[in-house]
Amino acid sequence: MREDRAEMSEDEDRALDLGGGGPDASNKTESSGGSCGAGDSPSPFPDQVLDNVLEDVLRFLTSRRDRNAVSLVCKSWCMVEALTRSDLFIGNCYAVSPRRVVDRFRSVRSLLLKGKPRFADFNLVPPNWGSYFSPWVTAMAAAYPWLEKVYLKRMTVSDEDLGLLAHSFPGFKELVLVCCEGFGTSGLSVVASRCRQLRVLDLIEDEIMDDEVDWISCFPETGTCLESLIFDCVESLVNFIALERLVARSPSLRKLRLNRHVSIGQLHRLMVQAPQLTHLGTGSFSFSDLMVQGDQEPDLVSTFAASKSLICLSGFKDILPEYLPAIYPVCANLTSLNLSYANINAEQLKPVIYRCHKLQTFWVLDSVCDEGLQAVAATCKDLRELRVFPMEAREDIEGPVSEVGLLAISEGCRQLQSILYFCQRMTNAAVVAMSKNCPELVVFRLCIMGRHRPDHLTGEPMDEGFGAIIMNCKKLTRLAISGLLTDEAFSYIGTYGKLVRTLSVAFAGDSDMGLRYVLEGCPKLQKLEIRDSPFGDSALLSGLHHYYNMRFLWMSSCKLSPLGCKEIARRMPRLVVEVISYRDEETDDAVEVLYMYRSLEGPRNDAPKFVTIL
Repeated sequence: MREDRAEMSEDEDRALDLGGGGPDASNKTESSGGSCGAGDSPSPFPDQVLDNVLEDVLRFLTSRRDRNAVSLVCKSWCMVEALTRSDLFIGNCYAVSPRRVVDRFRSVRSLLLKGKPRFADFNLVPPNWGSYFSPWVTAMAAAYPWLEKVYLKRMTVSDEDLGLLAHSFPGFKELVLVCCEGFGTSGLSVVASRCRQLRVLDLIEDEIMDDEVDWISCFPETGTCLESLIFDCVESLVNFIALERLVARSPSLRKLRLNRHVSIGQLHRLMVQAPQLTHLGTGSFSFSDLMVQGDQEPDLVSTFAASKSLICLSGFKDILPEYLPAIYPVCANLTSLNLSYANINAEQLKPVIYRCHKLQTFWVLDSVCDEGLQAVAATCKDLRELRVFPMEAREDIEGPVSEVGLLAISEGCRQLQSILYFCQRMTNAAVVAMSKNCPELVVFRLCIMGRHRPDHLTGEPMDEGFGAIIMNCKKLTRLAISGLLTDEAFSYIGTYGKLVRTLSVAFAGDSDMGLRYVLEGCPKLQKLEIRDSPFGDSALLSGLHHYYNMRFLWMSSCKLSPLGCKEIARRMPRLVVEVISYRDEETDDAVEVLYMYRSLEGPRNDAPKFVTIL
């Protein structure tokens, strides 16, 4: 019984993604006096003084992994930790029920909740899969009257959910919705009107329905507390006059990201009202409205020069490149520049990037070509994060960036910690050079578009390059691999990837041994995403010892059979095994999609017809 209780507490913390949960955690819990998972008998002489001291100490403990370790010491420590936890992170909304959460944690003021698998971003998860916010907001409305912050990612959120949130928490301050869907401008209007202390309303890559409601006009007519307003994903027009007045009466506003319907002329008017901005999303960066109205173009250069606090620029949708010189005055102070929507070439980029010596984060389209990346490498010596996105994700068109750009970045930006690089041509030599020149890499995502593309100079698999990354970059926790890869690359990952927590695989591998190397060799692996790879039942079954330690496993277009998936479900009853079918009729063919995740609640009750839970 004691061992069962320890195991339940460990599983609960894993499900909540509070950190920790290593392979020997249950033994540590048992040897140190049990847990709060099932109700050990309290000490006959409880030391309230020590509990009070511990409570005061834990208030300064912010790391969720450290808090998880504390909660596993004994029952009293677990109870005190729960009482003092104000920030809660749940990496999978189906891993634990809202009821269990509110029963354990009574003082939560901030919730970060994630829903759909990450491959939903690539349209690999069918619509209406689930991840509904409704049961969560209903439970929180009754349990957490002082809730202040909600961050949702890949969740299905209704207007009713937003209405309940706005009415239930009088001190609500921050709402961040990332890649969410299901709501519209009606729901936003309720949040804007009811949440009088709102500081943050960030809408990032959401699908928002246009209910023809003027939500911008619903903010309080008096001064607001707004510090951040991001709505670049809203496709509908906004009331610009109301927006301008809102910005004018928000003296604390520091972050503002506009949608494509806000022109550069309107941008100028907003910047005049808010010279204190530190983060700015520019909207369309087009003068179309002024040309139609015959208005005189504003002095945008002077306006940017007056914005001395700007350190982050993004947006530039529907950009007119001839107006890029307007941002020159702020380039020297920029630490972040996002041009991932701006279709510009190397010659247009160079005058901007040569002024950005402090840049640490840079996102750009591959339209800048290798030449543009060489300019980045020559200038941005303190660059920490680089993302290069494709203009067109087509296999029949040779991409404009290659190993030349990657090699230049590795030689010029040696402090690099994170890279996402889409290309169609790559060499082992360039990847090996990056592994040696950028040893601080924590995230390496190389997406070689197309199936099974080798080193385009030698014709060899990309095993040597990815092997060098995993061997030489000792801090690596996230890796995405692609291109022609044999089981040898997976052997490198299993041997040297001891810190890898997230692994994404596409069109790679020879046999089941590839996946076995990873599952048997990466003890900290939490998230594993695989698509279009030759892994079958044998590979899947090789991870039985590790699946309870992971947050999820996704496999699509592999060689799994229904029988193999059923065997996993039979042998691991606390694992939810979902089989997703894109077809209307069930068949005995290979499984199209397998999605497995740990859960304390068992199978969910809102699965759609195309999801079979084994």
